[in-house]
Amino acid sequence: MVIQKLQLIQFKNHSEQTFQFSPQINCFVGNNGAGKTNVLDALHYLSVGKSFLGNTDLNNIRTDEDFFTVEGTVHDGEKENIIKVQMPREAKKIIKKNDKTYDRMADHVGFLPSVIISPYDSNLISDSGESRRRFLDAMISQTDSDYLFNLIQYQKTVQQRNALLKSFAKNRYFDMDSLEIYDDPLVKFGTAIFEKRRGFTDSILPLIQSYYEIISKGNEIVTVDYESDLRGNDFKSLLNTNREKDRILTYTSRGIHKDDLIFSMNGGSLKKQGSQGQQKSFLIALKLSQMNRIKELTGKTPILLLDDIFDKLDDTRVSQLIELVNREHFGQIFITDTHKERTESVVKKINEESRIFEI
Repeated sequence: MVIQKLQLIQFKNHSEQTFQFSPQINCFVGNNGAGKTNVLDALHYLSVGKSFLGNTDLNNIRTDEDFFTVEGTVHDGEKENIIKVQMPREAKKIIKKNDKTYDRMADHVGFLPSVIISPYDSNLISDSGESRRRFLDAMISQTDSDYLFNLIQYQKTVQQRNALLKSFAKNRYFDMDSLEIYDDPLVKFGTAIFEKRRGFTDSILPLIQSYYEIISKGNEIVTVDYESDLRGNDFKSLLNTNREKDRILTYTSRGIHKDDLIFSMNGGSLKKQGSQGQQKSFLIALKLSQMNRIKELTGKTPILLLDDIFDKLDDTRVSQLIELVNREHFGQIFITDTHKERTESVVKKINEESRIFEI
């Protein structure tokens, strides 16, 4: 998959901008606040229809404007495709491929897979399990449309069950039969999600360990453990056992919506024991493993978005990363950096066709 052209209209701080890309490496250089990361975010919109920064769509419309448009020309190996994301201030977001509007965003996810490595990835280590669940869901959804469907249905069922529990508390009554209506769909969708998460996590662990060793040249052993209520437990039995607890708490207390990924180094917490360089090396290894797995499962080479990748990495780790990316043939790469000279030096080492855009 190669993005040949990108056009931005009223997107964040870009009033109107057009880029013609190299099929290999594309670098955006400029001062902080110039809008380099916004270009990567636009590319992320082409891939999955939303911002990787967590911004709402409306907040990405340029100030005092009525809409934004992100349009890309994508070559899939056989033909050119036009992907367009339009967000009017007073209407619903529209995503089109070749002028045909998708009925559901889920129908587009997976067409143009992407992996982004950015400073915001540190949240995966420092934040709650919700961040890691979202990351895991995003990884699997790009390779499995059934997973995304199951996830949406599960989340909808949990919301409905929680609303009923709150209604019971507010009106001071309890109806067991009404609550049990939600058990079967929770078990059906939740168990399917659990199996996919477990299988995916098991499959990327050896990759993470291998990439970490290459990037860090260290002696640390890193691991990723998938923690879930469903490990060793039957979901239906969990719901039955915790029904009274759920009634008191007014929400569903057990299930795959409580899952987490545990990151460890040498048997201890990566968050507590890892230096900034070790943590960043781990996160890069995690993302490259994701990229490898997507390529293996879909046959498509994801685009790789590297936002401020050189921050908190010493020269040795940067060199190892560049060598690894070059050797693994990770496809089209987009890089942001504040230092033009540093970027040019790194690009020369890769020795591939490249373009540098000053933002």
